[in-house]
Amino acid sequence: MPSVLPLGDPAPSDGLLPAQAAEGAADRNFGLYVHIPFCAVRCGYCDFNTYTATELGGGASQDAYADTAISEVRLAARVLTESGLPARPMSTVFFGGGTPTLLPARDLARILRAAVDEWGLADGAEVTTEANPDSVTPESLAVLKDAGFTRVSFGMQSAVPHVLKVLDRTHTPSRVPQVVQWARAAGLAVSLDLIYGTPGESPDDWRFSLETALSYQPDHISAYALIVEDGTKLAAQIRRGEVPGIDDDDHADKYELADQLIGAAGLSWYEVSNWSRTPEQACRHNLAYWRGDDWWGIGPGAHSHAGGVRWWNVKHPTAYAGRLAQGLSPAAGRETLDDGTRDMERIMLEARLVSGLAIASLGEGGRHAVAGLMAEGLVEAPAAIRGRLVLTLKGRLLADAVIRRILPD
Repeated sequence: MPSVLPLGDPAPSDGLLPAQAAEGAADRNFGLYVHIPFCAVRCGYCDFNTYTATELGGGASQDAYADTAISEVRLAARVLTESGLPARPMSTVFFGGGTPTLLPARDLARILRAAVDEWGLADGAEVTTEANPDSVTPESLAVLKDAGFTRVSFGMQSAVPHVLKVLDRTHTPSRVPQVVQWARAAGLAVSLDLIYGTPGESPDDWRFSLETALSYQPDHISAYALIVEDGTKLAAQIRRGEVPGIDDDDHADKYELADQLIGAAGLSWYEVSNWSRTPEQACRHNLAYWRGDDWWGIGPGAHSHAGGVRWWNVKHPTAYAGRLAQGLSPAAGRETLDDGTRDMERIMLEARLVSGLAIASLGEGGRHAVAGLMAEGLVEAPAAIRGRLVLTLKGRLLADAVIRRILPD
């Protein structure tokens, strides 16, 4: 969740949503995202809305945060009801950050319990928390499992110490197999997050990280190309020439290696940057984002969506806590998307999925572009013949270019 909030219209202090949010809501799943804005240290590449404990106080402190988040859970339930949205159990819940597991496990459990009390959980619901490898114990993972969590996503990033150092990660590589074992013992599914293209990471470094991660037999892997964001420590280091810059060809080579090794280990891609051992082990919460379902985002800077209405909370944890303490919505702004914008976003997101998108749903220009994309090896010909646009490996490497060619003019 980037730290810079988008521009938009002012959000009302009561948080009530326009009528469009309720249209067709009964046919959409509902999920909850909970942003925990705390980190032990700020990683040099990160521009997310996160803070170290010493930067905050008052109602924004780690000790008070669970109660503050629960206040928004209760406000969210009231706003959705008063805005005319039907009662729906949560299909997915995702605790992200920051480092959610810097909070005591019982605080995470209390937030989840408050949400379940308001909405309930759908049968077989997916409940995930992100975690740094050095922020959990066997005991804390057991508490999370008992509270209803089903998955944990560990920020492994790399198995190579000098790469972790550039990224300012605080864990040691030897910690990862230990926490994976603890999570499995607790009965939690395991996902591992990796980053490729870190300055100074050689092809052999990346291969070693992939092979090491796969040796732990995770249920799910995410592999993201490092993006250098303006204003980060890493951007300044590159600008000063202290570390080498980012190379697009290096990214492409490393993505191809990732797809090769991850696929050989029995995991299949289902989104450009994500692989799962079975379709059921894909991250359903992220799929809900990509498919346009409804979700409420709890926490400072968190984003929410319902029926083409998007809104986002004030960025700073102190302002967030202060608004809730006054009984006000923490929403800072919102936008209501028109049909054309919603269709454009649907194309951009669905094209990144292995399920692809219906060619018939494209505009005339997009439909005519498909033949050229097939000829260039960017989309799968058999799928296209069946009426679906599905990216090939080459197409995934050039996904943004493919999407530009199928979008309406």
